[in-house]
Amino acid sequence: MSRAALLIVVVALAGCGATGAGGTSTSTTASSSKSAVQSPSSGAIPHGRPQAVEPTAGVQPVAATPSDPVGDVNAHAPSLAEVKRELQLALVAAPPTNAGYIDPLQYVDIWERTDQGVDAAMPVGAPILAPCKVKVLAIIPDWYAGQPLVYFELLDGPDAGKVQYVAEQITEIATAGSILQQGQTIARYAASGTGIEYGWSTPSGVTLARATTGYEEGEATPAGLSMRAWLNSLGANAGSG
Repeated sequence: MSRAALLIVVVALAGCGATGAGGTSTSTTASSSKSAVQSPSSGAIPHGRPQAVEPTAGVQPVAATPSDPVGDVNAHAPSLAEVKRELQLALVAAPPTNAGYIDPLQYVDIWERTDQGVDAAMPVGAPILAPCKVKVLAIIPDWYAGQPLVYFELLDGPDAGKVQYVAEQITEIATAGSILQQGQTIARYAASGTGIEYGWSTPSGVTLARATTGYEEGEATPAGLSMRAWLNSLGANAGSG
């Protein structure tokens, strides 16, 4: 082989070695770049690492109590009839007016003491009248000695929105939720009992006397005195009690 041909072979072999070295270098560089892309610092999503939670010695673990996400499966919405009944018993937003009242106890023949309200006696069957347009809110069947109480809202006059009651020796009581016009019968005097008591009430049926000053048997309360004055202003001639 001539010297020139030998020189060409050596140069060719040197070029192949350089290419192989360059290829290795390129592969290493690409691998490094890929690692850089996967690094969290370059914006890639990091992978979580599981960690063991060691319990504290002697401490009872807290038990998770399962709960029903839907609540009481036996619960049900009230019927439309129930909703209507509750609405029927609700108070009316009655603003004061200039309308007048009539004496609701026109048939009283004996005025008695003042206590939570005003006590009185009437002939059997005599009516207790609505002093104005009223809404009968509810009846408490066994309010005193097995006798009922009915309370009602005044819908007219300067005391509109206030609540009154009549209790004890009464019967034939107007239906709860009904609206009576002035002069209509709220209840009638029963054949037996402890007389009637007429007074101011709260919207829940608790007497105003108990809700404000409290009451002890036989005590003349401010609420009772106020009712006697109210009746007298209507010409009831209820005295001072």
